[in-house]
Amino acid sequence: MPTSVPHPNLTITIWASDISSGVNEKSFIPKAGWNPASLLFFNKIFSPAYLPQGFAQMILMDGMNFNRDHYSFEFLRREFLGDVRTFVVTVRPLDKKAKGLFIGSVWIEDRDFNIVRFNGTYSGGSSGKMYAHFDSWRVNTGPGLWLPAQVYSEEEGLSDALKMHKLHFKAMTRLWGYATPAERSRAEFTSMRVEMAGTEVQDHSPDAADNSPLESRRAWAREAENNVIARMEKAGMLASPGGLDKVLDTVVNNLIATNQLNIAPEVRTRALLTTPLESFTVGHTIVISRGLLDTLPDEASLAAILAHELAHIALGHETSNEFAFGDRTLFDDEQTIRNFRLERPQNEEDAANAEAVRLLLNSPYKDQLGRAGLFLKALGNEANRLPALIKPLFGSRMTASGKTAGESNVLRMSALLEKAPQLQATRTDQVAALPLGSRTKLDPWTNSLEMLRTRAQAPLSAREKMPFELTPVVLRLTWQTGAPVAAGAKTSGEPPETGPAGSPPK
Repeated sequence: MPTSVPHPNLTITIWASDISSGVNEKSFIPKAGWNPASLLFFNKIFSPAYLPQGFAQMILMDGMNFNRDHYSFEFLRREFLGDVRTFVVTVRPLDKKAKGLFIGSVWIEDRDFNIVRFNGTYSGGSSGKMYAHFDSWRVNTGPGLWLPAQVYSEEEGLSDALKMHKLHFKAMTRLWGYATPAERSRAEFTSMRVEMAGTEVQDHSPDAADNSPLESRRAWAREAENNVIARMEKAGMLASPGGLDKVLDTVVNNLIATNQLNIAPEVRTRALLTTPLESFTVGHTIVISRGLLDTLPDEASLAAILAHELAHIALGHETSNEFAFGDRTLFDDEQTIRNFRLERPQNEEDAANAEAVRLLLNSPYKDQLGRAGLFLKALGNEANRLPALIKPLFGSRMTASGKTAGESNVLRMSALLEKAPQLQATRTDQVAALPLGSRTKLDPWTNSLEMLRTRAQAPLSAREKMPFELTPVVLRLTWQTGAPVAAGAKTSGEPPETGPAGSPPK
């Protein structure tokens, strides 16, 4: 179960292979190079240290002692969270001097009495060991099955050890990949169509023939492409094929049709489940990250990103075929980022930029390119402030690193900057980029990603625009039916699990 925590200068990624026996920390992020001990010493003094265990702890309130022997419970109110009616209960540790016990509010659904949300912090924190405040949400993925999905954390006035700097800290932890690859494979197998015994399965098309050398070459490249995509999906990095892909396919097909491109094999699109802003191609598959999808303000901006990757394909910029050999994808999940390096040389990036502009000028988006340019301007302005968000995990950078913030930072489609109006942060009617989490929602059981259905609302002030920022989590909870149920999980209609007398629901 990957969890990704973006921060302006930090990205923590944990791989929990078996949460029932605890969190197994395996970072997807390649290890940084050697740092002098003196630099590490000064980092500890002048900046807070963020512990992966602390973010993982926010998934559960108290895995050992959440009962009336250690806590007091007080009913507060009833409240709907979307379609789910809940009881809100205030929770406090009985021992006021205890450390690491939950203190805050708990939301309990009124059917099977499962906890669906908890909000607060842990007791006994100090300036040297601080517990962040957090808001932890669970979603229903089947009868009686509520799974941790998102945790929002925030602290104002966070200081370093010498109390010389004040920081405003925000973090988002997203969890997914609950169904194991074996379970997903079984589900796919049971949905396969099986021909009746005695029937012949063969290609009856009039063009059926042996492969030409060109077709064999393309098939070999497609084999490598399929192996990479399948390995990334198995590692929990790619969303399962679904409704979001249809949205991406529509935009790509608009570009292909209006430019009369003839590309074989066909172009496919997939969504990367990670937050860093990036897009890249694997063969003829265009991959775009969830973080980038969330922050794009409109379809024209999305078209510009996809046009750049389509240009790589149209220009024949290939990816390595080494992964056509199956043994080369037999590695551990956490090595996925290290083994799939998909960035391109700058000459190919420059050629794709020029070709993408030509494709866009012949597309239905030709009169809306100023919006895409405005997004790139905003991205360039934030590049230095959000290095972990801007740095890609797989593909090429969209902005340069180590340069002065601004338009000169932009490496991707910089010609569109000329078509964009001046970036004005104080104008409420100019939204250049959206906050993270604005566009997509994830089913943590199936890894399927869908577009959010939200009401259009204009910001009342410049502060409400929040480009590329993290925002508090307020999920619309719903009841699901027909989803797989984890082993041992109770089904709807069964009485809630009971513990010792007086124990609260868990």
